[in-house]
Amino acid sequence: MKYGYARVSTSEQDHAGQVDALKSAGAVKVFSEKISGVLAVRPQLARAIAALDPGDVLIVTRIDRLARSSRDLLNIVHQIEKKKATFRSLAEPWANTDTPQASAMLTILAAVAQLERAFILARTKDGRDRAKTLGRKFGPKYKLNQEQITHAIDLQREGRGLREIATLLGCHASTVSRTLQRHKPEEEEIA
Repeated sequence: MKYGYARVSTSEQDHAGQVDALKSAGAVKVFSEKISGVLAVRPQLARAIAALDPGDVLIVTRIDRLARSSRDLLNIVHQIEKKKATFRSLAEPWANTDTPQASAMLTILAAVAQLERAFILARTKDGRDRAKTLGRKFGPKYKLNQEQITHAIDLQREGRGLREIATLLGCHASTVSRTLQRHKPEEEEIA
């Protein structure tokens, strides 16, 4: 069975031309939606893929109606292939997964996407390392400043409970607990 998927980015656009082309190509049912391709969650696309049975075909008019990037295309094609179905683009026959040429092309795209991902990770690591060298600290910001931490330690030494300390400092008891764990005096850690 052949299914179609049509998508336009805004509500002002009309996907009737896509629907007609998909039906002319033999699509028995066309799943269509008006949603930005930037959004990872596209309900009608998910329904179209879920409807596929082994041997079925999912048809689109152009790849850009299906995927936002080569990585996105590969992920969607992988989902289709897991269903033992095939993918077909009316405008880009080189991407049709029912041909050996398409398998080769998708393998090349996968390699390029993997290389692109490696470059992104390397650039991100370089940027983080450079920022650390310049004194930038990563991770969550502490809720209590140094004066409040010292006050919390003093209150704990006086025998006050976590909830009471938290109320006095205007935070949650778990915040006080984590802070006191992080700032245990060294003699307590040794004991």
